[in-house]
Amino acid sequence: MGCSISCQTGGNDKYVNSVKRLSELVWLYEKTPLYWISPIWYLSGKGFEFDKHVRSTTEFTRRVIENQRTEISRKSSSTTTENPDQPKKRQAFLDFLINCQELSDEDIREEVDTFMFEGHDTTSSGITFAIWFLGQHPEYQRRVQDELDDIFGDDFQRHPDSEDLQRMKFLEQCIKETLRITPPVPLISRKLSEDVKIPHPTKPDVILPAGMCIILKIVSILKDSRFYERPWEFYPEHFDPERVTSREAFAYVPFSAGPRNCIGQKFAMLEEKTVLSWIFRYFSVTSLTKYPEDIPITELILKPVNGTKVILRNRRKL
Repeated sequence: MGCSISCQTGGNDKYVNSVKRLSELVWLYEKTPLYWISPIWYLSGKGFEFDKHVRSTTEFTRRVIENQRTEISRKSSSTTTENPDQPKKRQAFLDFLINCQELSDEDIREEVDTFMFEGHDTTSSGITFAIWFLGQHPEYQRRVQDELDDIFGDDFQRHPDSEDLQRMKFLEQCIKETLRITPPVPLISRKLSEDVKIPHPTKPDVILPAGMCIILKIVSILKDSRFYERPWEFYPEHFDPERVTSREAFAYVPFSAGPRNCIGQKFAMLEEKTVLSWIFRYFSVTSLTKYPEDIPITELILKPVNGTKVILRNRRKL
């Protein structure tokens, strides 16, 4: 977005706390049918609390947009001339949105909210579990490190570029396998646009009427033995190219699917590759905690109940 919110140093505690609390309230709402009745939701006090945190996050986002708009205006009115020999700095996503004449301020705010609210917790969940799984499977970790050593050679302090990220094939398989076993968003909801018939082998078919809101447990699809030969194991070979091409496309949906799929899935993959490539270039990881067969969902985003404990050992001098 072209700006820093300093969330790890307490720079914007109010925004960070509002995002965290909104996630908790959304999850509480989804799993408590009584709260779907609006008067009960508000009589409980949760509805008013939810509205308060929504206002807090939207006000913060509007300030971010306005500050960036002011900065763009300042730069455009500056008399400083650019050096034609100097590479042009890539435009931040927020700058692109602001400069797009077809978007209203509210359109921009919604796009920024999507990336800021939904894009950080999900990615950190995926990275956390990937580190943990590779720490549990040294044979796969070694393959990831060999791949990274082959890409970077002795120049291990170099920032990965787009070509480097494209070459991280096995790391990508490990990330995809992590997202299969522990999808950051294990449940998704949809409002049916038409009647849907669910066939039953022995009883009458079930008809779900148009307009009904449904919740899909995608974590069950991702562990279906019809599509994955070792559904409960960490097995990156599930994503060997020949296996992927022979598998039903909708059998892998950690980012959902169809026209309402995750807008940031490619960006998330690049983020995870970038972070994990730095970690495993420098360190070998050993996981100290065991993976339970079913991790309880404590919030909207899937997280380890008690966190993860790992040991990092230097592979080379920092």
